[in-house]
Amino acid sequence: MTRKILTGLSSQAYEHPFDSKALAALKKIPGVSLLIKKINEYGIDRLLRLQCLGSEIKITPRNFPQLYEAFVEACEILDIAPLPELHLYRGTGHIETHIVGVEEPIVSINLEAMEWLTRDELVYALGHEAAHIKSQHLIYHQMAIVMPVLKDLMSSSTLGLGGLVASGMELALYNWRMMAELTVDRAGLLACQDTKVAISTLIKTAGLPGEYLNDVVIEDFMAQAREFSSDSFDGVDRAAKVLSYTNNQLSWAVMRTHELLKWIESGEYENVLEQKKLETPETKEGWNFLSSW
Repeated sequence: MTRKILTGLSSQAYEHPFDSKALAALKKIPGVSLLIKKINEYGIDRLLRLQCLGSEIKITPRNFPQLYEAFVEACEILDIAPLPELHLYRGTGHIETHIVGVEEPIVSINLEAMEWLTRDELVYALGHEAAHIKSQHLIYHQMAIVMPVLKDLMSSSTLGLGGLVASGMELALYNWRMMAELTVDRAGLLACQDTKVAISTLIKTAGLPGEYLNDVVIEDFMAQAREFSSDSFDGVDRAAKVLSYTNNQLSWAVMRTHELLKWIESGEYENVLEQKKLETPETKEGWNFLSSW
């Protein structure tokens, strides 16, 4: 399949409105700037990068050429340069990817992702993860990674940030992290440029191995995703909704597919792919539970 190179692509062209609203809400919370400063002082960025360098296998054109070539293609299509490092880490029983490194990013993919995903699906998954760089998510993304440890550390210090949960910072951060996934899901689709590939990748992310995947499974999953709506959360406390995002074992693949299908069916995906100016903004209502914080 020949894919279009989206030269000059801006992350704002495909940014999900829930992402931008959640980030704006997070930035308004007292203490966020101080926390970022302390993360820098503690050398968290260097530490996370060192953990990857010391624990994971660096992917090169020689050792895993198919994986490397899919990564290069995804970054080229999305106009992400310079090319980040790509690493492979041990299996976890389900597909995982992550990214660290504000200054020198490392995209990591686990063994299941390499084994379960096809070449085209790897373009989606790797484009999805690398898009965090383009959207400048990494500062806040890394804050979410280390928040559990920093919360305990700061609660016993004199930094004035002991009440992180009470202040809403932690909940706002986890809410934003989930909303940011909706943005990079769009980037993954722009990378692979095939709706069926994007959906099959999300189904596998939900835990289904490829041998069970067929047209009927995909069609029924898409129908399930279209039926999913914010009404599903009626009667659930706002904090409880966001706390559910702290469970990294949950893929939220159905919700994410729902949002991706909405974007495709609105015509905005095609507009961005063809690099046309969007005529109407997307609605900003939905799962941004903390927009009023």
